[in-house]
Amino acid sequence: MPDTTPADDPKSFFAAGGFLQSLGLERRAFAEGLARFELALESRHMNRLGIPHGGVYATMLDSALGASGCWDGAPDRFRPSVTLNLNVSYLAQPKGARLIAEGRRTGGGKSIYFAEGEVRDETGILVATATGTFKVVTPRS
Repeated sequence: MPDTTPADDPKSFFAAGGFLQSLGLERRAFAEGLARFELALESRHMNRLGIPHGGVYATMLDSALGASGCWDGAPDRFRPSVTLNLNVSYLAQPKGARLIAEGRRTGGGKSIYFAEGEVRDETGILVATATGTFKVVTPRS
């Protein structure tokens, strides 16, 4: 059966493919002011030291924080955005094999919003935190 979900439906937006799909990032929660993604770590995510590359954490945080401000709960008000600024703090190495990124919208207005979030492993270790600024955009046709 073909997917008949509208392209701007928040449930289909992150399943559209591209970079996040190639990374293996999975959307786990998407609600007003909140987004959560998970990633099962694989060898392709590791740096030369055998630990996850910092870019993996940054991508997860960018995705979770950005997504946290894209939807206000109303089905007709999905608002895609782009990142204006992302500040990541790398805190620890994960012990587990799965990473969980959660982003929360913290404020903003009609076109600019702010978010914060963190990446933890499945054992609860806080691996990285971030704050960011995002701009709502109108997708090109």
